[in-house]
Amino acid sequence: MKFPAKVQSLDGIDLGNRRLHLAIGMFDGVHLGHQSVIESAVHSARSREAVAGVLTFWPHPSAFFRPEDPTRLIMDPAAKTRMFFELGAELVIEQPFDGDFARVPAEEFVSYLLERLPGLEAIYVGENWRFGRGRKGDVSLLVETARRQGVNVVSMPRLHFNGEPVSSSRIRELLTGGELEEANRLLGYGYVTEGEVRSGRGLGREIGYPTLNLPWNGDLRPQYGVYGVRVSPADERRAAGSTGSVAERARRGVANFGVRPTVTRETPDDPVLEVHLLEEDGCPFASGDRLVVEWLFFLRPEKRFGELDTLKEQIARDRAAAVVRFGT
Repeated sequence: MKFPAKVQSLDGIDLGNRRLHLAIGMFDGVHLGHQSVIESAVHSARSREAVAGVLTFWPHPSAFFRPEDPTRLIMDPAAKTRMFFELGAELVIEQPFDGDFARVPAEEFVSYLLERLPGLEAIYVGENWRFGRGRKGDVSLLVETARRQGVNVVSMPRLHFNGEPVSSSRIRELLTGGELEEANRLLGYGYVTEGEVRSGRGLGREIGYPTLNLPWNGDLRPQYGVYGVRVSPADERRAAGSTGSVAERARRGVANFGVRPTVTRETPDDPVLEVHLLEEDGCPFASGDRLVVEWLFFLRPEKRFGELDTLKEQIARDRAAAVVRFGT
């Protein structure tokens, strides 16, 4: 097997003669706590010339156990995989979370892994991770069953921010509540989305504030409103890395995410992200370009205005507020 590699199940993985250090978890959002688990696996694997792997799951277990009300996800599988690789993982395993997997008894979980990954040398998890049928397994059971089979277990302590644990559920609440900056602190990077520029009605240009229209309908929707953002071409952003330097053609902007109640009579099913760039050196992006938007701070909730002149005045205030927040 050539690395880096992503596979869709635990079956059929050939590591050759190399040992495997495996971080395990759902890792939705790949926040600071998740990063500590993955980076521990990567560091240890490199020191032993082993493979650094990540075992994650799709769909989220909630989609299996309560399909009528699944957990809304911060990050899609493709973005999550990219971040695993950026953190140094060589192998990403996206195991289907189905009935067969859900029925594996906690006491047999390590044996289940070893049957499919005989080179498994160490497992890395968060200290609160649960596993196995009925979520009966905890870190104590993992250590006990792994030790008997010659597998080491490293459990990372939960990180806390302002007295509360860093968790995906907390970040979801912050994003949907408009508390973007605190969500970004827990993530350890700016919340990002990706979309393709599409031609719009041109209303923004008519009123003096041209926008890039980026239809995007993520699983978890941040609060509708106005944000300060940074926009980059997707290929440059990936080259820079989600937690790396700013892409060369990155541009700052003020964005409205929502259903545009002032100009749309009926509420559409899908929200739109409209970005007005703050730089005045011309827009380097065109229809069809795939862009990554980094959401940096929240300015105000979306609201309806009685007429376009009032909307134009508010956009001017939003733009000025964003310039101040960016420090320019």
